[in-house]
Amino acid sequence: MIKKPDDFFIQKTIARSVGIDGVGIHTGTDVQLQLHPAPSGSGIHFRRVDCGVEVPALAGHISSLELATTLGRDDVQISTVEHLMAAIQVLGIDNLTIELNGPEVPILDGSALPYCRLLAAAGVRQQKALRKIMAITSPVEVDEGDGRTIRVAPYPGLRVTYGIDFGESAIGAQRVDVELRRDNFERELAPARTFALLRDVQRMHQQGLGLGGNEGNCVVFDENGPINTELRFSDEPVRHKALDVIGDLALLGAPIWGHFEVERGGHALHFALLEALRDSPDCWTWMAGKTMPLRQPLPAPAPQTSRGLSADA
Repeated sequence: MIKKPDDFFIQKTIARSVGIDGVGIHTGTDVQLQLHPAPSGSGIHFRRVDCGVEVPALAGHISSLELATTLGRDDVQISTVEHLMAAIQVLGIDNLTIELNGPEVPILDGSALPYCRLLAAAGVRQQKALRKIMAITSPVEVDEGDGRTIRVAPYPGLRVTYGIDFGESAIGAQRVDVELRRDNFERELAPARTFALLRDVQRMHQQGLGLGGNEGNCVVFDENGPINTELRFSDEPVRHKALDVIGDLALLGAPIWGHFEVERGGHALHFALLEALRDSPDCWTWMAGKTMPLRQPLPAPAPQTSRGLSADA
């Protein structure tokens, strides 16, 4: 059993408001983003200040999974939430209001590391409430064919094993296995940037997407390797995929304990597991603090969810 510090089981928010500006990688829109403390029990919420709409950071509000994870409400969207959500999850923030004045979370350098640093600058404040933790008690698996599978099994903490296979491309087959803690997340996964194959970038541009991508926020591969930047890790693509699944899992609305094994995954496959967990209540339990189990259902997903897959889906 992994020993957790006592404060792991206490809800937290940030100590002060902080902000950052950047461009949305798909929309190309300049966005200002502000993080604000929130009361205990309120969870993570996005607020579009340009139109006055608030969207909870929950799987039930996913509106699209094409190229990125997008939340929506009342025809208002907030896309590319996964990198920020991964940082929030691993750094242990339970309650937060995220304000932005545009349709997409800034991509920054294409990784979660700038958001880890932003949250560190904000500081962490404990609150007078226990955290809920979803603990997996029996394995749950989704197999969508063509080698695309995702499985979670009981584990006293959060562990991610992720495999990708881009065939004969320069990316090829890669695998990473990490037990998540704040220190090794910031060292081993958070710096990994979003990536794409050159042929997919050209296709995205034809569809009006990827308009904010540049050499500072996306690693582009041709058949010989990266063409616009040096890699931060020899296996940076699979590390970024592991980062993405952590951000998508954060949309459960609580920390989760389990060992996640993913093969050839993407946002749609990650969401399929969230659906499977909702439909398998006998395979998990809520814990509050170290010993007190809770029981309540997962929220239902939003209707008409898109499930597009891409090179960095």
